[in-house]
Amino acid sequence: MSQLPEIVRAFDRVSPEVVARAKTFQAAILADVAGRRGTMHARVTPVDPKMVVAGPAFTVEVRPGDNLMIHAAIALAQPGDVLVIDGKGDQTAALMGTLMLSACKKRGLAGVIVDGAIRDRLELLDLGFPVFSAGFNPAGPTKYVPGRINHPISAGGTVVNPGDLVVGDADGVTVIEREKAPAMMDLAVKKVADEAKRLDAIAAGNTASAWLPAALRAAGVLKDGESL
Repeated sequence: MSQLPEIVRAFDRVSPEVVARAKTFQAAILADVAGRRGTMHARVTPVDPKMVVAGPAFTVEVRPGDNLMIHAAIALAQPGDVLVIDGKGDQTAALMGTLMLSACKKRGLAGVIVDGAIRDRLELLDLGFPVFSAGFNPAGPTKYVPGRINHPISAGGTVVNPGDLVVGDADGVTVIEREKAPAMMDLAVKKVADEAKRLDAIAAGNTASAWLPAALRAAGVLKDGESL
């Protein structure tokens, strides 16, 4: 069996139509309909809470504190891709800053998600490009340790395969498998409608959840026939 090269250039991406629909939903809605899984650790947050990103994952694995392969990924990624970088959660050195992220914006990428540190926070607020990271550090990286591009990675404790759907907002990042993503869109529409109805009921004074008594009985908190 032949071994994959360290840099994989061709892979199947989630469709632009699915990406466009996904961008209309909160990451939380998509996480719920996908089985409450696929979310990155809360350490991965947007530079600005108003930042929103959606697109196919272009995955990068680096050694902590080294960004050689990120430079290669910027050159290879296609417009609309989201760079998803497995930086091992390391925050001792920044993997990216204004220069590299400006290049990402210029190349038409949808955004960047780094499970590691970045820098130039204030300049990135002005850049107007969606960036998520695990933190900030003024120290610069090295640029000579090899890594891999478009292999399966773990970012924020979540498996990400190249081409998977990635959606991020103020709550964090949700990843949905490419093959599974199209079916999640109609479920997300229904979830939004159901939550809207529940909000209307709450506004009308019905604050009790209909499912709660049965759940409490199943958990042994309430006896049969007993109510709150």
